[in-house]
Amino acid sequence: MSRTSARARTKGATGPTGRYALPAPTRELTARSGDGVRFPVEVHGRESDPAVVLAHGWTCSTLFWAPVIRELTASGHRVIVYDQRGHGRSPAAATPMAYSTAMLADDLCAVLDAALEPGERAVIGGHSMGGMTLMAAAGREQLRERGAALMLCSTGAEHLTGEARVLPFRSERVRRITHRALLGSSAPLGPVTSLTRKALAYGTLGPDPDPVVVETTARIVHACPTRVRSAWGGVLAGLDLSAKVPRLDAPTAVVIGTHDRLTPLPHAHRLAALLPACTGVHQLARRGHMTPLEEPETVAEVLARLVRDHLAAAPARTAAGVPADARAHAANTASAASTASTANKANKATTANTTKKESA
Repeated sequence: MSRTSARARTKGATGPTGRYALPAPTRELTARSGDGVRFPVEVHGRESDPAVVLAHGWTCSTLFWAPVIRELTASGHRVIVYDQRGHGRSPAAATPMAYSTAMLADDLCAVLDAALEPGERAVIGGHSMGGMTLMAAAGREQLRERGAALMLCSTGAEHLTGEARVLPFRSERVRRITHRALLGSSAPLGPVTSLTRKALAYGTLGPDPDPVVVETTARIVHACPTRVRSAWGGVLAGLDLSAKVPRLDAPTAVVIGTHDRLTPLPHAHRLAALLPACTGVHQLARRGHMTPLEEPETVAEVLARLVRDHLAAAPARTAAGVPADARAHAANTASAASTASTANKANKATTANTTKKESA
């Protein structure tokens, strides 16, 4: 399937428009994950700008980041996005049992290897399951060496089903059972209707959402294949990455909507308590779970601030993609080696002449 037809299928016949339409990438490349599966990666913005890598959440795609991409590229950032396995243009796993948090981490590490130059660092952010991707990758060499700073947005590490408030039963046990069934449901969503718009707005957005955000959310979520949605939902239902969070030792910002029903506020506070270098919890008033769609300016500013505070001193990149100081270092090293070689030859010649004179 061609890139154009694949994107058209992901967007739907009447996909997101305006700021919510995904801009054309500056370039595309292919990443290869640990299991050998190849998937596309999009790069937006100028090659010379500092890098921000973004991982989307459950039932979404790169389209989800469109307004944040527009904000960041306009303010001088290079944004790298990809589809989680089975979402958007990323190939689905052969069986539902193949999906795992390890797969999330493998794919992220593959993107970092493919999209960043040797020695280059980036600010890395994840929303919902994308945040869980960062947690799953905690301790991995790629994340430790590549991640100058991190953002965990509208996410949690454990107890997702018991603490969710989509189905607001008083009993935690009942909430756990019903939300587990909801996450793992294999019932098709069907076409976007007024009913599904209202249901998704209730479950994922804050009070009085922008109708355009409601429509965009519905189009993105409905585009996720049913089997993929169900399989990843099963992974999320049993999620426990709490032991991984303390291994995220890079400076990390936490973002949460005050009216998030899927990963409510207590998740953000627990993450902040577990993180060794939390830079703060950013609470977005009257926002739900889809914070990057509901308030993209604020989410982009959190990422931009992490760039300013923790990536501003990163080496500039040349047009060829090689850090400028790396080229200078290589040139200086070559010059020094040449000088040393010349000096060594001169010393040898002097020693030889001295030896001849002494022999005479």
